[in-house]
Amino acid sequence: MLRFCRAAAAIAAGCAPGSLGGRRGLAMAKSKFEYVRDFEADDTVLPNCWIVVRLDGRNFHRFSEQHEFKKPNDDRALHLMTKCAQTVMQELEDIVIAYGQSDEYSFVFKKKSRWFKRRASKFMTHVVSQFSSSYVFYWKDYFKDQQLLYPPGFDGRIVLYPSNQNLKDYLSWRQADCHINNLYNTVFWMLVQRSGLTPVQAQERLRGTLAGDKNEILFSEFNINYNNEPLMYRKGTVLIWQKVNEVITKKIKLPKEEEEKEVEVTRTKTKVVPLHCDIIGDQFWEEYPEILAEDS
Repeated sequence: MLRFCRAAAAIAAGCAPGSLGGRRGLAMAKSKFEYVRDFEADDTVLPNCWIVVRLDGRNFHRFSEQHEFKKPNDDRALHLMTKCAQTVMQELEDIVIAYGQSDEYSFVFKKKSRWFKRRASKFMTHVVSQFSSSYVFYWKDYFKDQQLLYPPGFDGRIVLYPSNQNLKDYLSWRQADCHINNLYNTVFWMLVQRSGLTPVQAQERLRGTLAGDKNEILFSEFNINYNNEPLMYRKGTVLIWQKVNEVITKKIKLPKEEEEKEVEVTRTKTKVVPLHCDIIGDQFWEEYPEILAEDS
């Protein structure tokens, strides 16, 4: 049987059945079908550019309704997204910062990253697949009483930014988008949940309103100061690498003693830490200059 399989493999490779083994066996790697590799497009991204992979939930409006997400914000869903993003960063250490809001996350790779020879498809597929599998894997940790009814989907895109200012403006754009969407959704769901308006009526009420108008509706009709809403809702979540001290219990055997004793040991470890802060102004970048450092 083994002899038959080896002969079949040789024929498939365009070799004589007796040519397997030894040096001549190496010819199998060069089969007559190898020409199909010429159809693969070169997707190497430009050097010396920040590589950003942004993923978004596919059809998440329906997904959130089917899984009974709380409106306008569901802490379980937001924390799950962050957990998935942390997992991505821990697996792909060339990511220097990530930013997330709602059902999207952006991952920024080092400007000089040589990961997978800077192939765009590798960056995008690894991020999206790791994130998607983590979402399913960790679902039960955050939605304890809610069964996952069907697998979620995420799509991704890759964009290059040549300068530090371009990158900062991109992240500022995403955080501004978070504020605009969250302010609208906060007012919208207050009108629906507490004023009894239908979704269509709430949309009509908010048509043409500016940020000041929405803030006024929240304050005058619902006694809500939007500036007091949780920062995670208003600013989104920033993930960065930070050195943190961890206290662990370790068993050691002291000199002249027969039995081991448990002692507490403090270790410094680099971890992915979530922050809820403003990244549009200069303060954040001045506080964490290592993010944009050329040798980061």
